Amino acid sequence: MIHETNIEAKRTAKRLQGIGEYYFSAKLREIELLNKEGKGIINLGIGNPDLPPHPDVIWQLHQESAQTTAHGYQGYKGTLDLRKAFAAWYRKWYHVDLDPETELLPLMGSKEGIMHICMTYLNEGDQVLVPNPGYPAYASAVKLAGGVPVFYALQEQQQWMPDFNALQQSDLSKVKLMFVNYPHMPTGKAASMELFEALVQFATQHQILLVHDNPYSFILNEEPLSILSVAGGKSVALELNSLSKSHNMAGWRIGMLAGDRVSIEEVLRFKSNMDSGMFLPLQLAAVRALSLDQNWYASMNAMYRARREAVYTMLSALGCSFDPAQTGMFVWARVPDGYADGYAFSDELLYHYGVFLTPGGIFGSEGNAYIRISLCKAVDQIDIARTRISPVAVLLS
Repeated sequence: MIHETNIEAKRTAKRLQGIGEYYFSAKLREIELLNKEGKGIINLGIGNPDLPPHPDVIWQLHQESAQTTAHGYQGYKGTLDLRKAFAAWYRKWYHVDLDPETELLPLMGSKEGIMHICMTYLNEGDQVLVPNPGYPAYASAVKLAGGVPVFYALQEQQQWMPDFNALQQSDLSKVKLMFVNYPHMPTGKAASMELFEALVQFATQHQILLVHDNPYSFILNEEPLSILSVAGGKSVALELNSLSKSHNMAGWRIGMLAGDRVSIEEVLRFKSNMDSGMFLPLQLAAVRALSLDQNWYASMNAMYRARREAVYTMLSALGCSFDPAQTGMFVWARVPDGYADGYAFSDELLYHYGVFLTPGGIFGSEGNAYIRISLCKAVDQIDIARTRISPVAVLLS
């Protein structure tokens, strides 16, 4: 009798070797089972916005969906109206001029853009600099495209920024791409023009294409920045962005890629073979979302600010250390003394107290001593979680 793993090895492509199921996919199933057992888990681990988009955006989707002509295939580059709206959004908030005809490509969420970029540029064995800790999809996409992820460490003592001295001393001869992400997930390190200038200079020197993932720039951040605003940025960088977090539209799958004309055309060559365009009413509703004024972002951030303060109170009681100046929709914190790592701390809170916090190690080895908490739960739920885990706080005090 042939063993099941041997059958699977023969059936699946080699590109899936070393690619496991996404951590949250499996963890959500486990939490669902615990809830069926009556555990009532408070999930503070997932970055899934819990509030709806602006009412005008929902109304726009409803109105456009009722049109009989709205349900056909759409262009691979998205509508010109959507590209113009993204260009106006970048001009207003990031002070970056983009040509909507040639320098913007709407995406079905920025996550697909990560895969498109890797498939467009990577040959077998090409190396890609990937942050550790960082979004796990970067390394997965690199591997699926046949590339080799080369992890560069981000550490608290370096303020979660690349160690350019260490990178300069490494062998970069096979490096083709470098993923960067500021405001950084999971650590909450804010973007800065100085950092972006250093990245552009490094990429220019070594002829590396930067891929900047920028979905968190409006969350608890007073100064949205784009790497494309740096002199020379467009010549060495592509930037991914999304309405998932900034407009509470995660399930709508609306993202974008910005860069120079040649790069956009190159990625489009791959993307156009993968899908048949985005649903027109979604595009038109996204146009409305992109026109929202400062009041929208201010109200959203007031909510996140209150939630962050509640999380800080909980973490302080637990003896976790954290940077109070971090940005984005998560809080990153070092686990208390006495725990082997974030996994041990997370498991204790989940299985004994019914509260799930994400272990930092899922984002890379440099995150092993940390946990990440999502701000996608109301203050009252965060307070209930704090009450549940208060026995841990007493033991640690």
